[in-house]
Formats: sequence, structure tokens, C-alpha cells
Amino acid sequence: MSDNRTIPVYQALAEDILALGIHTVFGLMSDDTAVFAVALDGLGIKFHGARHENNAIAMAEGYAYTTGELGVAIIGRGPATANGLHAAVAASRMGSKLLVIYGDAPIPGGAVNTMGPDYKGFNAQAVLGASGLRVFTAASPDTARATLVDALVAANQGGLSALLLPTNVQMASTSAGSPAVARKAAARKPAAARAQSIDAAVALLSKANRPVIVAGMGAHKAGAKQALEALADKTGALLMTSARGKDMFHGHKLNCGVLGSFSHSMGRRMMDQADCVVVFGAGLNFFTMSFGHSVPPVPIIQVDVVRAHIGRWTTADVSVVGDAKIVAEQMLAALPTQPGSNKPFHAPESLATLAAFDIVKDFQPANTPRTVDPRSLGVELNKLLPRERNIVYDAGNFLSILPYLTVPTPGHLKMTSEFASIGLGFGTAMGVAKGSPDPTILVIGDGAFLMTMGELETVVREDIPLVIVVMNDCAYGAELHFLAMRNLPVEKSVFPDVDFAPVAAAFGFEAHTIRTLDELRALAPLLAKPEGPIFLDCKLNADIAAPFMSEFAAFEARHHG
Repeated sequence: MSDNRTIPVYQALAEDILALGIHTVFGLMSDDTAVFAVALDGLGIKFHGARHENNAIAMAEGYAYTTGELGVAIIGRGPATANGLHAAVAASRMGSKLLVIYGDAPIPGGAVNTMGPDYKGFNAQAVLGASGLRVFTAASPDTARATLVDALVAANQGGLSALLLPTNVQMASTSAGSPAVARKAAARKPAAARAQSIDAAVALLSKANRPVIVAGMGAHKAGAKQALEALADKTGALLMTSARGKDMFHGHKLNCGVLGSFSHSMGRRMMDQADCVVVFGAGLNFFTMSFGHSVPPVPIIQVDVVRAHIGRWTTADVSVVGDAKIVAEQMLAALPTQPGSNKPFHAPESLATLAAFDIVKDFQPANTPRTVDPRSLGVELNKLLPRERNIVYDAGNFLSILPYLTVPTPGHLKMTSEFASIGLGFGTAMGVAKGSPDPTILVIGDGAFLMTMGELETVVREDIPLVIVVMNDCAYGAELHFLAMRNLPVEKSVFPDVDFAPVAAAFGFEAHTIRTLDELRALAPLLAKPEGPIFLDCKLNADIAAPFMSEFAAFEARHHG
């Protein structure tokens, strides 16, 4: 039945958002979006407010990532739009379904503006468009609701859509009419590969005695785990993942961990023996390839559902375009079973070597009386934290912890380095925590924490279940090692040793300073069943460099030395 009410456009848009099935939004209220935010709240749509626009957008992206639903963020125009540009650009590269609604300047009405200047003046259409975002503008009261639907449909296809709401359009009147209906795109059926590409891949793989299968996030999203394990059994292959596919094969007898910059020594040794590498749903970027040194000079078969992703960073000898699960099943059907004598990776002595490997013994701990080795910290946290957990990483040198913390599935791990920046982890973790029933752990460096420390208040106010692990090396760790490896002064990258725990406690966290592993172990009951927000200021030995730091330095020396 048609609704004959005359209502403000902002109210109509809020009602449409509810009708479209959206019940959670994130944002930071501004004078140009305040009435819209209040209208949403009045309809029972939960508005979770951040303390910075970057974090509001990151919250929406984290929520979308963990739920698979559309994430919605609402921020203001002008300076607010500029503030949120970092997170918006990063989110647009992550592929999550995200709609960011911005306030915008009034649409000119022809009359001279006698109330200037517009201190918030900012060409959002041009700036956001130049940043690679898809931009939609509600240019009139009559088209605003249809434009909302267009932006939402685009966002649901993956990536970020920006919707600009001019203030005078929001405040104009419109007929309530019928609720908006989003045109649902037909569900994309998982694609099989062409027979010719399967034949080419099978011909190459059939000749291999020591193949390695590498799975990325694309393989996880396709639900390819069992098919890839069966393919490994049939071909005599070992199993590895990209960093984003981490722990997809955790516990499997053929698992060799992460390929590339986060590899352990066993994984590197086994990959060095490979005579063919088959990649499913992984991009083979410089981290996965250790800047060109993680894979020996052997044939590479790359499988991806997106043609443009194949060979993007690393040349593939055979390209197979298709869904990872279906392609694995196609290969299984086409491949002859290898006799045991042609499966040296599956020989009893090889399997025994894999089974005996213990990543905990893969490094010499470098703890000091007042600091912990980040790798040892990871080993202990892995024991103490709940097994069913989400882990969100900010970016930085502290990522040396990553191999030592396991997750139930790749979907429980979230990295925030798509813009090669720090400072997006906090907001993302809050969104993940709001969207997931499992405990969420934020692992963040002290530099990024200081950028986003105001969100401590958000965690408590919004009752967000979050465990924050600050990897505090009293430095911009990546820059410290970048300078040290070039024999340059490091003083400008180093900070005083500040104790953050009392600050977090003042906001309402259960907060502790960790300088020794024994201090961490004493918190075992607290960490086993986290209740309420928990904050750990972990003082790190700054001498420990992440493996990718030396890899990058060597790469730079080869190309620019």
C-alpha cells in the first residue's frame, strides 16, 4: 500500500535503509548528517559512533568482512570527508561490500550565496572519484531514493560505493511513497574452467613428482579446502597458503604453513624442493613471493576466478580462470592417480619430518629482563587466548608475530595493510567484534595505537568485546629497521617508554603492562575467557626485525644498489 505522507528526504532515506534490511550502521555525526543519523536511530537502526572518521569507515569495513553483509558508514562533508579518505581508499581495495554515506554541500539553487564563505567547501565528487571510489550524488529530492538504491547495488557487488547527500536535498520534502527495493543481481554461479586450460594444467602437473599447492583467501571463499586436500593426496603435493589464507590446512599432515615472508624454516625447505607450484585464489604478491625468492624456478599454475588477478604480480606458466573449488574438482577428475613411488613428499620419512616440526623451536628467543621477543609473545598468546577467535592486525614490523598465532579459518584473520599504512586496525577490529560472536583480538603497534587511542572510549561506550595487544617497541619499528639496515641514524624513529596501561584503565579497560612472559602467563584465567575490554601493553625487544624487512632491504640493494 502506498504511503501518502509528505516527509523530509532524510527520513525517507532512513526508512528505505531499514526496508532494505540494514539494521547496523557506523559513523561520526556531523551537522550535515545529524538529522539523518537521528532518523536512523529513531527507526531502531543501531548507530555505532566512532571518534574519528577513518575509524568509522574501518568499523563498517570490518563488520562487512566478518559478516559478509553490507557495511554502512555515515560521516560528514568537507573536513570529515577529508579525514576519512585514508580508510575509504584502503577499504575500496579490500573488496568488502561497503557503502559510505557522506554529507555534501547544498546543490546550487541559482541565488547568490550571501552567507559565505563555505568553510567546509570541498569537491568531494572530484576527490573521491580521483581516489578510485564509485561516487553517487543524490542530486534532487525526486531522485535521492533511487540514487541510494543504485549506490547500494554497486556496493553489494563488492568494493566501496560513496553516496553524497547535499544538505538541501536532505531537508527537502518528498512523498513517502513505497519503500525502495534494491534490484538484486543474479547470484553469480561458481565458474568452471575451460577444458583446454584444465588439460594444460593437468599435463604439467602430471609430470611433477614434488608439487606444492598454495591456497589463498580466494580458495577459502570458494570453500575449496576439502577439494585441495584431496588433490594433494592424489598428486603427492604438499599444502601451503598465502598470509591471507593462513591456517586453512592447520592440523593436516601435509601442511607446510605460509608461503613467503611469513614462512617457517620447514616450509621454506620443502618449497625449495618443489618441481611445480599450483596456486588457488592467491595473488602471489611480494610478501607471498618473498620479493622473488620464496619459489624456486619451476612451473607455476595459477587458478583464479578473476582473470585479471592471474599473472598480476608473478608470471604464471599456465593460467586457469575459474572457481577454486570447481577447478580443483576438475583437476581431480582429469588427473591419473600417482603411484606411491612418485610421491616423495608423501614418503614416510617426509611425513615424519613434517610431523616432528615445531614452529616454537624455529627461533632463538631474545627476551630481556624488561622486554619480550614478539615471536615468544605470539607463542604464549596462542596458548592463552580462546581457540575460537578473530585476529585483526594493524601493520608494521611487529607482524613477525603472525606465524605464531593461529586462527580457526582464514576468515577469522583480518589484515589492514591494503594501503601500506598503519592506523586502520583499531577501527577494523571494532567492526569485526560487532559482527562476530567469537572473541576479537586486535594486534597493533604503539605508533598506530597512538594514532587511534581515542577509540578506547568507543570500545567502552559501545560495549565492544575486544582484547587489545599493543606491540610496544617504543618506536616506529619498520622505520627503525629500515634506517638501521642502511646504516643511518635511528633516533627519529624511537619514542620514550610510555606506559599505556593506566590510560586504558582510566577508560574502563582491564589493563596490564607486560614486560616478561611470566607476567603474561599470570593472566591466563583472564585471557582464557575474556569478559569486557582487555588491554595488554606488551613491551617488545625492538632488535627483532620482521623477515620482510631484510627481504625488502636485499631487494632494494639488488635493484638500486
